[in-house]
Amino acid sequence: MKDYYIFKSGRISRKDNSIFIETSDGNIPIPVEDVDSLYLFGEIDLNTKAINFFAQKGIVLHFYNYYGWYTGSFYPRENLLSGEVIVKQAEHYIDKDKRIYLAKEFVRAAMHGFIYNIKRYPSVNSEILEKLENYIKSIDEQKDIQSLMGIEGNAREVYYNSFSSIIKQDIEFTKRVKHPPDNSINALISFVNSLVYTSVIKEIYHTQLNPTISFLHEPFYRRFSLALDVAEIFKPIFGDRIIFDLLNNNQITEKNFDKDLNYCYLKEDGRKIVVKAYDDKLKTTVFHRKLKRKVSYEKIITLELYKIIKHLIGEEIYKSFKIWW
Repeated sequence: MKDYYIFKSGRISRKDNSIFIETSDGNIPIPVEDVDSLYLFGEIDLNTKAINFFAQKGIVLHFYNYYGWYTGSFYPRENLLSGEVIVKQAEHYIDKDKRIYLAKEFVRAAMHGFIYNIKRYPSVNSEILEKLENYIKSIDEQKDIQSLMGIEGNAREVYYNSFSSIIKQDIEFTKRVKHPPDNSINALISFVNSLVYTSVIKEIYHTQLNPTISFLHEPFYRRFSLALDVAEIFKPIFGDRIIFDLLNNNQITEKNFDKDLNYCYLKEDGRKIVVKAYDDKLKTTVFHRKLKRKVSYEKIITLELYKIIKHLIGEEIYKSFKIWW
């Protein structure tokens, strides 16, 4: 099964047992039998026949607006329901000790990713590495989610301070700004993070987990907060490494961005470059130490979710994924 990224604008409609994108250049068929998710970056209209067909096939749709910002997903009715898993998931959210254990594992994996990224670049000041190592040691001392989120935020700020030593292009980056991004690096981080988030959403759909019951982030209306939790593990090691490579190899430069006052976003040509790099990364395989075989980066996300399920139902204590390369 593959992910398809649609940049053209038009209308998606169903004709018999086929799906087409109707554009000014003609009809483009979508091979629904091998589609896992569709990423829609153009201005797309959908009819109900197409939506019902996507639901029938279990295809998740991810929507992005004109500026390339993620706006939402069409999440078909779940077909891998498990009452036991949902009940256990809720129990682990309600129980303070059970919840913070999982939350700490997500934060621990994120900081581990920060540290391993920095170790790849000797140009980074050793004091930054020392600060991050101290933050990761303090995780177990935290007694509640608020304090845990606090040290995670502090560690992330220290980590972002290393970007100026990692990125070779002359781009000013002093702090993380999200709404809206104010420079090219912030725009890249926001866009790539949204790709990681949607990848986790897609993989959750193929498990018995409920995407709205989370542990680090507070469950809230209109968001898949469990995907936010799990994405913390993979944003540094999937997303940030792509950003460093694209900028340092000059595959993405200032010409790939549009700026308007304090607003900055990737143009379509830039989004295409990033999406290809991200898709290639997901298909990359590594030798898995425990399974003793090669697995793709995408499969690592799936394996992580099943580790969480095993923890919830009491089969195996969850230890978050730690990159070793």
